[in-house]
Amino acid sequence: MNTYRGNGRGKGGRITTARKIKRKRNRKKKQFFASNPYIKWGLMILAVLTIVLAVRGVTSPGSMYVDVDASEPDIDVQLLDVNPYSRPGIESDGITGIVIHYTANPGSTAQDNRDYFNGLQYSQETSASSNFVVGLDGEIIQCVPTWEVAYASNDRNYDTVSIEVCHPDESGKFTDKTYRSLVQLTAWLCVKFDLSADDVIRHYDVTGKNCPKYFVENEEAWAAFKENVSLAITSEN
Repeated sequence: MNTYRGNGRGKGGRITTARKIKRKRNRKKKQFFASNPYIKWGLMILAVLTIVLAVRGVTSPGSMYVDVDASEPDIDVQLLDVNPYSRPGIESDGITGIVIHYTANPGSTAQDNRDYFNGLQYSQETSASSNFVVGLDGEIIQCVPTWEVAYASNDRNYDTVSIEVCHPDESGKFTDKTYRSLVQLTAWLCVKFDLSADDVIRHYDVTGKNCPKYFVENEEAWAAFKENVSLAITSEN
């Protein structure tokens, strides 16, 4: 059997050389971290934080981060006709809060809901409206001026701006485009009226009604939404 392995340039020689290089690199790494312990601890902390944030993103429903500011979004102004059932034309008492609602009508669009509000002057079946409606594709329609009362939040109609939000299915969860527009619109209104994310509430917080459904049934999603609004407000300032 030929046991000759050459002079280090053959296959066996390359493996030996590679191992030596790898060992040398490992020694240098150990020496580097030994002389720079803060870097080692910093990398360990960064790794732990990465894992925690990844787990939180998976386990917390609706806890997505959206990179928006509090600038004025694109708004399609389609004011309702002044009438006793959806736009009474009454001036508000001054805005101290923003109220979030959901349409409870899966698949309906912002235009559908705006037209429904306007049609109440004819059907007279109920009194209902909202200052804004955010649609499935993120479109925003304004139905009632922010300085006027909308019939949306019961006892808080006179000192709040209401946002009605469309949703694709019975879960009440908003699409990504809807969510993004809702964050920006809410943050813009907060800046406009010198409010903070703490002044943003749900219809549920006024009457106990399951509205907006997804934010009532998933408290972590609601907390994440308010955090997104707060970050958007901060980025504007």
